[in-house]
Amino acid sequence: MSGADDKTTHFGFETVREADKAGKVQGVFNSVASKYDVMNDVMSMGIHRVWKDAMMDWLAPHPGQRLLDVAGGTGDISFRFLKRAGHGHATVCDLTEPMLVEGRKRAEAEAMAESLDWVVGDAMALPFEDNTFDVYTISFGIRNVTRPQDALNEAFRVLKPGGRLMVLEFSQIPNDMMQKVYDLYSFNIIPRMGQVIANDRDSYQYLVESIRKFPDQETFLRMIRKAGFENAKYRNLTMGIAALHSGWKI
Repeated sequence: MSGADDKTTHFGFETVREADKAGKVQGVFNSVASKYDVMNDVMSMGIHRVWKDAMMDWLAPHPGQRLLDVAGGTGDISFRFLKRAGHGHATVCDLTEPMLVEGRKRAEAEAMAESLDWVVGDAMALPFEDNTFDVYTISFGIRNVTRPQDALNEAFRVLKPGGRLMVLEFSQIPNDMMQKVYDLYSFNIIPRMGQVIANDRDSYQYLVESIRKFPDQETFLRMIRKAGFENAKYRNLTMGIAALHSGWKI
């Protein structure tokens, strides 16, 4: 009989032991941390900034809310949230400490220091009490989690009743022809640009592959509902290259 240690998952297109994935993902983000914001521009052709603004538009932060931004990396979402809320608090939680270090270096981090915490933590076992946060966000991070369902379950646990989940992630284009065109760009151009910009082709190759392995919009919506969220729905961004998923802890 195979034990829990023998369970496998995907790391891009490679099959690996579940126990090994987190370390491999950390290796990728340790490698790209100093170039992460540039990398997002490359991966999305600069459109990730528009997508993050669309996320804030739908989220509509209120003054005094407490945000948990998981896989929050360099703080992009937390900074936007605090600016929109006017005043509140954001906790940036990431598995990879070098990402948090880069975030702390940003000018916004210094200006908002009183309203920000930076915490090293695992999305599948968050180091926070039940019913703590008003909002949980994860942006371009959940596809890197070994067991995304566990991360969604944890999101439900740490949110207060009435709290909101919002996930921004690369997704699937419903039009097959457009998806093929996008795949050509992704697999042929992005790893090469990674080599030029960050001298790191392999990490960018993984990131492209991880997008293609992630569940489509409807499948992921079912996972959110399975975690207990209600009034769950999604919106496609840029033809479905990315998608925003939203749910409420009622």
